[in-house]
Amino acid sequence: MIYSRPTEYALRALTYMGVRNPRGVTRVQEIAQAEDLPAPFLAKVLQQLARSGLLTSVKGPKGGFGFSRPPEEISLMDVVAVVDGTDGFTRCAVGLAECSDEAPCPLHDAWKPLRTQINDYLQGISVADLATALNRKRQILQRKIPARASAGS
Repeated sequence: MIYSRPTEYALRALTYMGVRNPRGVTRVQEIAQAEDLPAPFLAKVLQQLARSGLLTSVKGPKGGFGFSRPPEEISLMDVVAVVDGTDGFTRCAVGLAECSDEAPCPLHDAWKPLRTQINDYLQGISVADLATALNRKRQILQRKIPARASAGS
């Protein structure tokens, strides 16, 4: 994929939060169990998102993490930028120190439009969009499962 495992975990956790409790607080243990993620590592990733201002952190027995702004306003690029940084979207595709339209690397002309498309895609998809898509896919699967079960009877 185009981002790291920590970013993958962050996106899975945020999607879970967007589906289950977009306006409230969700415990790390709940997310980790539901998403089959290592809780200590997930907690570090979510703390990183809280330090950046994407999430809020609430301590105590009823504590956990919540969105600091509506999930509709948090783009995938916001999450990628916090966890992985944006160097992968700006540096040269072959690792040259200088690469630009004026001094292009061998891949510059092919990579530049792809990079722009990826960046635009990540900017244009929100955490709420992920939650909506997941709900929609779950509904489709629910309709297919009974159809398969009755076909085998």
